[in-house]
Amino acid sequence: MLSDPRSGSSRDKRWFGGAGAMATTQADAGQPGGETTPVVVPPAVKSIAGSFGGVVEACCLQPIDVIKTRLQLDRVGKYSGIYNCGATVIKEEGLRALWKGLTPFATHLTLKYALRMGTNAVFQGLLRQEDGTLSNGSRMMAGFGAGVTEALVIVTPFEVVKIRLQQQKGTAKETFKYKGPINCASVIIREEGLRGMWSGASPTVLRNGTNQMCMFWAKASVDGWLWGKNDGDGKRLLPWQSMISGFTAGCIGPVATGPFDVVKTRLMAQTKSADGEVKYRGLIHALVKIPQEEGLRAMWKGLLPRLMRIPPGQAIVWAVSDQITSYVERRAHNVAT
Repeated sequence: MLSDPRSGSSRDKRWFGGAGAMATTQADAGQPGGETTPVVVPPAVKSIAGSFGGVVEACCLQPIDVIKTRLQLDRVGKYSGIYNCGATVIKEEGLRALWKGLTPFATHLTLKYALRMGTNAVFQGLLRQEDGTLSNGSRMMAGFGAGVTEALVIVTPFEVVKIRLQQQKGTAKETFKYKGPINCASVIIREEGLRGMWSGASPTVLRNGTNQMCMFWAKASVDGWLWGKNDGDGKRLLPWQSMISGFTAGCIGPVATGPFDVVKTRLMAQTKSADGEVKYRGLIHALVKIPQEEGLRAMWKGLLPRLMRIPPGQAIVWAVSDQITSYVERRAHNVAT
């Protein structure tokens, strides 16, 4: 239910302003005295808006994610680049192979964006000043907290399943070790224990925390620089404006977190050998061993497909979520007036 913070205490305004991303409608801008009527959008609405964007993103960008994973797991130089990798996968396994792991990927994105948007709103509420303002440092801290939360709760187990499915090569399904998402999770738990579902959790936490720290700060900053949009001013961005802001914000994280993403993929993909050993013993061991064996550039393997997937994905998500939240804001204001 939407709440009007005019009737609450300053503490109520601080909480709801952060948790619900307090905004004003454009119609209020012309009120006498320049006063505005703030409308509070609850974290639940932010979560729903993000989840809708996640579904659309998954369906559009899954092929790029498959190519990224194959490139990161390519230790022998089978693929010469993005185009060659995609063409080889289609030739050897068929076009549908580019959508391998779509079910866990789509489910994972839907839940991830719901949790990300909601928890970020809550963290922002806790970090806002009494007057409702949010510093850049606090915005980055809220984003980092949201990234860590999503990494531990949703991202790690879903990506373990997704990567195990994506690394299976060939067209003969009867030869696959994992028959599907549920079977894959069952086999991992049976062979590696429940902890196997959280393989690579450390680099995932560092990757997602840093990604969201950069993304939420950059999105708000670009909105202000390009469109004059600030938190709580009620200005409605057009979808193409949200897409430009989201795309720009989405470019920063992949470059900053490339090594963590490669290590995450390697740790999640590895299985125990016959003698119970694994190639990488953990985060630090992988960060040292990969550049030793393959060179420093290997730490940014898959960067280009990540840049082809994440910025467009953020553009899609923000175009959808901004429209939903602004619609709710306008409806709430119309009811209030």
